[in-house]
Amino acid sequence: MTKHTVNIIGAGLAGLSSALTLARKGVHVNLVSPMPSERAQSVMAEGGINAAMNENDTTREHYEDTLKGGAFIGEEGSIEGLTNAAPSIVEELIKLGVPFNNENGKITLRFFGGQKKNRTAYSRSSTGKIVMSAMIEAVRKYEAEGLVTRFPHHGFESLDIGDNGCKGVIIRDLYSLKAFRLNGPVIIATGGMNSLFPGLTTGTTVNTGDVTAYLYSIGVPLSNLEFIQYHPTTASIEGKRCLISEAARGEGGRLMILKDGNPWYFMEEKYPELGNLMPRDITAREIILNSEEGFAYLDMTALPSDTWENKLSDMREEIISLLGTDPVNDYVKISPGIHYFMGGIYVNEDHGTSMDGLYAAGECACRYHGANRLGGNSMLGAIYGGRIAASNISYGEDLISEVDQPYEYINFHAPSAITEPLVSAVGIIRDGKTMQKSLDTLMNIDTVDFKTGDKRRLLLAQAILTCALSREESRGSHYRTDFPEKNDEKFKAKSVITYSGNKHYLSYEVDK
Repeated sequence: MTKHTVNIIGAGLAGLSSALTLARKGVHVNLVSPMPSERAQSVMAEGGINAAMNENDTTREHYEDTLKGGAFIGEEGSIEGLTNAAPSIVEELIKLGVPFNNENGKITLRFFGGQKKNRTAYSRSSTGKIVMSAMIEAVRKYEAEGLVTRFPHHGFESLDIGDNGCKGVIIRDLYSLKAFRLNGPVIIATGGMNSLFPGLTTGTTVNTGDVTAYLYSIGVPLSNLEFIQYHPTTASIEGKRCLISEAARGEGGRLMILKDGNPWYFMEEKYPELGNLMPRDITAREIILNSEEGFAYLDMTALPSDTWENKLSDMREEIISLLGTDPVNDYVKISPGIHYFMGGIYVNEDHGTSMDGLYAAGECACRYHGANRLGGNSMLGAIYGGRIAASNISYGEDLISEVDQPYEYINFHAPSAITEPLVSAVGIIRDGKTMQKSLDTLMNIDTVDFKTGDKRRLLLAQAILTCALSREESRGSHYRTDFPEKNDEKFKAKSVITYSGNKHYLSYEVDK
């Protein structure tokens, strides 16, 4: 007997949210991922999840802060849905067993950047790990009932596309190298595009962005690729950037530059209202503009012992272990690192793509964050977006078959011929001349020795630069020295880019 089924690619927070939503409705799910959920990028989220649950706060204010933080190009209706649902999402996580910090049975909320109200629920400084543990356990119940079938150590290969859109997906067992076709519609939940920026992101390189690159290469539109968030407080470790959560500043940590040997708390002087909790794009940019060396220090030496013991103990252990510095006694040297991709697969309010039967959710999709994501909104967006995708997708019949498909080795880093021009052009501070030079370089690369995956990554890098070069203004995380002001008349809109007939086509769209 066949059963209704949906295929989910990615087992992080967005994928689990979709799986849980569908399984609760009695719909069978194939959950595909190269790594187990316990090693998904979502586990690394530290600071918390936003929800207007303070008696002095409202979901309307959360909506307004999110829209403003995204420089007014986020999708208003979707943001309203996101922020309205936030309190119930946190309440559900509590029911699933998430031990958010609380006092006398009342959930504790902290301040996060770009927000004037304390609305970020947290569990010490390991919120992602704890939320993921609860979601994994909730999904396991449905695994035991046969409603969720996991395909761990399996990678995405391609879609099976028919006249009416997506009708299945080809996946490969990364151990046996056998390929299989799974019938039915697909939700993509594969995270950010970290492989294009090796060593420069806080995210895992398992989130290669290759599925996004594949979809772009077959004509699925992408949106807002120019908006790349640099988190202001990261530190270099082997192979990546170590994130020092915004929770540190939410609890009173202060950004500081040594000026003539004396501490200068520059954010507090320049932005007296929000100080160290200004939005991430502004804070990262101020570090670069005010420090000749390109780094600053995070001063947490005045935080009370109770804060370290009950709120930031995990963070302290991580800093000591990875950086060799005890933040209780010493300044922590930090500099901005790539942390989040606001842009990605262009989805509508139902999280559907341009292809029937194909949906996307989480960081790989573009819907809520506009030009700059607020801290605390990423886990919220993943859970909510996963729900929306699962609530709107159609169902297929549960059929699986082995297929004969050649295997191509997966490289988790793009070739330096791609990454070096890209990295040099889309930093925190940009200019048209540099971006044009890099785009010209990427458009003229000889791809004779490139594998298929690297050719797709090249197209994705070209698309990012095309979007960045075309947006002749400064908005959110996209700051240009040659166009330092916003241009609302022309660019208060999302960029949408499509690849067809060996050409990139770019437009700007406003939701009606």
